[in-house]
Amino acid sequence: MYLMYVDESGDSGLISSPTRYFTLSGLVVHELRWRNCLDAIILFRRAMRQKFGLRLREEIHASSFISKPGSNPHGLVRIQRQNRLAILRHFADALAALTDLSIINVVVDKNGKAATYDVFEMAWKALIQRMENTLRWRNFPGPRNPDERGSLYCDGATDKRLVRLIRQMRQYNPVPHALWFGPGYRNLPLSNIIEDPSFRDSAHSYFVQAADTAAFLLHQHLAPNIYMKRNSGQNYFARLKPILCLKAAPVDPLGIVRL
Repeated sequence: MYLMYVDESGDSGLISSPTRYFTLSGLVVHELRWRNCLDAIILFRRAMRQKFGLRLREEIHASSFISKPGSNPHGLVRIQRQNRLAILRHFADALAALTDLSIINVVVDKNGKAATYDVFEMAWKALIQRMENTLRWRNFPGPRNPDERGSLYCDGATDKRLVRLIRQMRQYNPVPHALWFGPGYRNLPLSNIIEDPSFRDSAHSYFVQAADTAAFLLHQHLAPNIYMKRNSGQNYFARLKPILCLKAAPVDPLGIVRL
């Protein structure tokens, strides 16, 4: 069984949205490699505690980690901003060293999209379909049994839109023909992703925090804020390249699915 932990960055709204891009990152790990990867992340967190004073129970929520750490002197604001940025850089490097991980990334550029374009649905459909395809072709690192399945673990409270979407894709999932088949669609219902998505509070999941960091770094790669740009933070996403699922979008050098 492959587990995909998903988080987003940016706003999924289209009208009067504060962000041009909406990004999704899905971090995938096989159940048989899950404990080893968790242990490695715990070792990373212990190193960050020793070097920067980041407690193991404190959440790495990347956007607020950089911009809104709070005002409580006993909270994250006690860690200097450049050190919080360094933690994100070290986190990217620690994840990139875990070759049993794979990250699928989807970005929606909202510029020029019609008012009827559903950013949320299109981004999630693309992410789910890439996971389905990669499972089918057994292209994730780790065990490659012919009957492997996958499940989703998402940040936040239960989102009925996502539950409804994945149930729909199990029954009706029109996928465009490859170019050599000409125009049109085929109905390819999901068969490799089981159950409804499970939802997690990211404060209690290092894997969701890892997906959050990937989604944030992808967003900053596309549209860095002033602080990130001043400190070359827009380059941090590329540090994840060893574990990016390049086959999700072979024409993109970083495997980003661009919509």
